[in-house]
Formats: sequence, C-alpha cells, structure tokens
Amino acid sequence: MKTMHKPVYLAAGAYTMSLGTGRPEFNPRTPRPGLDHYIRQAGAATLAQVGDPEAIDESVIGNFMAARFNRQGHLGSLMTIVHPALEYKPSLRVEGACASGGLALASAVKSVLSGMADAVLVMGVEVQNTVKAIYCADFLAGAGWYDGERKDGHTYFFPGKFSDRAGAYSAKVGPEKARQAFAHWYRNAVESARLNPDAQEHFNRTADLVAQGLTPPNPKGFTDHLNLFDCSKVSDGAASIIVASEEGWRRLGLARQDVVELAGYGQMAANLTAPPPDLTEMTTCRRAAEQAMAMAGTGIADMGVAEVHDCFTVSGVLLTEALGMAGPGGGADAVLEGLTRRDGRWPTNTGGGLVGYGHPTGATGVRMAVDLWRQLTGRAAGYQVDVKKDHGILVSMGGNDKTVVSMILKR
Repeated sequence: MKTMHKPVYLAAGAYTMSLGTGRPEFNPRTPRPGLDHYIRQAGAATLAQVGDPEAIDESVIGNFMAARFNRQGHLGSLMTIVHPALEYKPSLRVEGACASGGLALASAVKSVLSGMADAVLVMGVEVQNTVKAIYCADFLAGAGWYDGERKDGHTYFFPGKFSDRAGAYSAKVGPEKARQAFAHWYRNAVESARLNPDAQEHFNRTADLVAQGLTPPNPKGFTDHLNLFDCSKVSDGAASIIVASEEGWRRLGLARQDVVELAGYGQMAANLTAPPPDLTEMTTCRRAAEQAMAMAGTGIADMGVAEVHDCFTVSGVLLTEALGMAGPGGGADAVLEGLTRRDGRWPTNTGGGLVGYGHPTGATGVRMAVDLWRQLTGRAAGYQVDVKKDHGILVSMGGNDKTVVSMILKR
C-alpha cells in the first residue's frame, strides 16, 4: 500500500450559500450571480483566515459542467480573480463529474507531496440554475456513459439510475423498511440544514419531515422508487480550503489548532461503460474508503464524524454500508436506529449534506472537506456536534459510483 512520506494538512475552509429553490434569495426570473461571484466570495472567505496570501504557491479548481451551464471554460485562469497574489502562479481546473471537488483536493495533495508546492488554494464551483430542470438533467447525464446509456435512460437520468438502486434495495430489505430509511435520512438532512444558515433547506419548516419523506413515488411524474424529497438540490455555490505542508501553514500564519492532518486517502475510478456490479452496493466507494482507512491505520470505529455523498437518500443509506457502519443490507436499520443522526454514533452530513445543504456539483467535494474541518476544529458554530473521536471520514463520489475520493482527516 502507498503511504504519504510527509504530513499534509487542510485549513481555512469556507463556502458560500447554496442558492436554488427553497432559498428566499432565489428567484428564477431575476438575474443571478455567475461563476465569478461565487469564486470571489469563497476564495476571499478562505484568504481572510490566513496572514499572507502571497504564501499560496498554486491553485486548483474543481468544476463539472461550466462549459454547458455557463458557456465558460478556462477556469484555472478565472480563479486568479480571487486575489492578485494568485496571478502568474500555477492554476488548473480538474473534472470528475460530482467528484470534481474531491479530485481538486487530491490534485493539491499530490502537489504538496511532490514538493512543488507548500500551500495550495483549492476551490470547487458550480452554477446550474441557468437552464430549466429538464435541460439540467441532460447536462448532468454527462456524468454517465452518454453514448451508451442516455438514449435509453430516464428523462431525469440520474434520478432514474438511483431509482433503480432504490428498487433493488427495497427488494433486498423490504419496501417498507427501505422507504422508512429514506424518509429518516431526509429528516436528518433537513434538521441539520436548519442549523446551517448557508444551507438550501435552512428555511424548511415542515412539521413532520418523516411523513413528507414517506410520500409515495410517482412513476408518471418522476421515478419508480424515489420521490422529490429523496433528491439532492439543484444548486449554485462554491467552496474553498487550503491544502498545505507544515511549512506551508506556518508561512500562512496559521497555528496547529487551525489545521487538520490528512491521515489517509483513497482515490479510484471504475469503468464508466459498465453497469454497477451490484445495485445494492457502492463498490467503488467501499474500496476507496477501505484504502483511506488502511493508509490511516484506522477503522470505522475510530471515526467521530462523517461526510458522505448523499446525492439521493438511497446513496446515503448505501454509504453507511460501504463505510462499514452496517453490514450488507443493514444500512436501513443503522439509519432508523439513529447511528447517523447528529447525536448518533457517527454524526453524518452535519451541515445538511447534499440533500439538506445542496449540491453545487463541482463544489460538493470541497464543501464536504470544509464541514469536516469545521467539525474537527470546533468551528461549525450552530451546527457543531460533539465529535467524540479524533478522526473524520469523507467520501466524494462522481457519477453512479464511478470516480471516488475518500479522505481521513485527523485533528
């Protein structure tokens, strides 16, 4: 197994409001902020936490589909608008569908490990509310195998893919238990979002969230096995954080209590043209998380907090199994028993996750790292949980379990 030959750290995280349906600031009929607004806002919030932006050696930005949503390419150059100190230094854009932010983190880690940089500003950004939902679904279908799957796929491509997983999981554990688990995942996500002022579901005041989550799917209007409450949001937003060596964070004027250490990580891709080997397992996520925990010399029992890619409630439930919180088919019981709740054994997606905070696709992996860093350093303010272990785990996923970055962070 590969190991890291020197310590790598994360610090100074920040993210913007997740803007989209549900936020009072959002109105689809009025002009809305573009990519540059979110890049400036997230980057400035990160640099405001460090002493000397000149100590940033390079930048990397994760983004999925700006070329179609915004007709904008060349984001590596666009990122230099954050601060003059970034100009005339290396800056690049990476893409891995919804794991683009996770890949941006991985790229920065490799730059630090190579010795080419001691401090890297990492950004993730996506602005998706530029088109109607039906076009958005088609753009996002590019995270699948477009030539081989799109024509015969669901109109809402990815909801259709994860509806298939929900149907298989319902057959495995029983439809009533599966639906209950999906509804409780939705309840947990919105309850955390209500504590996070930047979350898209922050203003959700539904009294009985479980009852809402139990709404029967409507195949005539959406999918066979998922309702709209099972889905993450169509979101605009950005997130940023710094990846640094010890020399790097010291040059930035940070102290040890400001940073968390990257204890292990796993990054891998599966064949985009092949169907999942088992619809009821997140195989690539499981393997990446196992690799990350092995590198860190830890197991799931050592984790005090988790950030997982719940693009749909069913993926959240399946990820509890992929991480080892439950055995195969046991994820529904784990959720129903409260193991992933804010006061549970593994507080999960404490800022709302993709269902509650929102899912600006290219930003999500970085946003997850920011929330993990906040929890481990006690900076999560109103949504802080009691983190009883020193480690936290992150799983950033692209497509239907095809590109995955998993990280173990240690306070």
